[in-house]
Amino acid sequence: MKTMLTVAVGAVLILGTAGSAVTIDTVPVSDMGNGPDSTGYGAVAYQYNIGTYEVTAGQYCALLNAVAGVDTHGLYNPGMWSYVYGCKIERYAGSGTSGDPYQYRVAGDWANRPVNYVSFWDACRFANWLHNGQPTGAQGLATTEDGAYFLNGVTSPTSTSITRETDWIWAVTSEDEWYKAAYYKGGGTSAGYFLYPTSSNSVPSNVLGDPSDPGNNATFEDSGYTIGSPYYLTEVGGHENSDSPYGTFDQGGNVSEWNEAIISTSYPGFRGGSFDEYEVMLRASTRGISSPGSEVGGLGFRVSEVPEPGCLAILVLGAVGMFLRRRDVRR
Repeated sequence: MKTMLTVAVGAVLILGTAGSAVTIDTVPVSDMGNGPDSTGYGAVAYQYNIGTYEVTAGQYCALLNAVAGVDTHGLYNPGMWSYVYGCKIERYAGSGTSGDPYQYRVAGDWANRPVNYVSFWDACRFANWLHNGQPTGAQGLATTEDGAYFLNGVTSPTSTSITRETDWIWAVTSEDEWYKAAYYKGGGTSAGYFLYPTSSNSVPSNVLGDPSDPGNNATFEDSGYTIGSPYYLTEVGGHENSDSPYGTFDQGGNVSEWNEAIISTSYPGFRGGSFDEYEVMLRASTRGISSPGSEVGGLGFRVSEVPEPGCLAILVLGAVGMFLRRRDVRR
């Protein structure tokens, strides 16, 4: 299991300079070979890790400073800074010492909120960057254009022409990976599924609870936003007791999350619902679809990881312990 990079919160701007390492917090998803839900989704035959949280603005800012001094493939959307729902990443004139015109910084009170205004291809390039060890340099085969996905400089490929490579290390979640981590009850291969990714079959509240709150909360629209202006998005993991059975947070609400599914022609899917959508979008039965180039305030992403070899032996024991603990808590 990894430890997420913690970024200070406040009114200051955080630079996230090139070379700053990003660490993605992940949880193991075991019970390999589990059956699908009644929807047909959620069966995964292998063990994997998935991001505990959505990719944050602070983490994405580190990518930009590493590879987007010259933003060849449009990883930055100016709406991140200028739009009312933007995640407050600012692009500004760089020092020019390396010939790169741009640098990036994120508002400190936004660094731990999910990144938005990212396309599906932006998410793939972030995954490639992680796969390649977070290098610094121009956007090319060694940084963003190969890794989990062979993009090779194309910014508008058809989704059906890009598939996950067999030697992937980090990737945008597949739909089944995402679905299983969100809804599967765990503890065996026929445990069943919850209706909501908060380990519940009951409609969540949209209240941002405190540590004593019993849980089943999410960031979505329900006669008003969970939080209003200027944030709208809550910090990742803010609903402390509303995690999925495997320990992920915010798979329901905050931002919807891209996945690799091709739903119609060449349009990829997304799941989970966002801060300005109703609870129906949080349900296991709901899928979303958008053009892979869409960049909007309610769309972000989460990543999956191949488990480290030394961790595989303890995944089963860890999953059993987690299941027993949750059974005691939830029965």
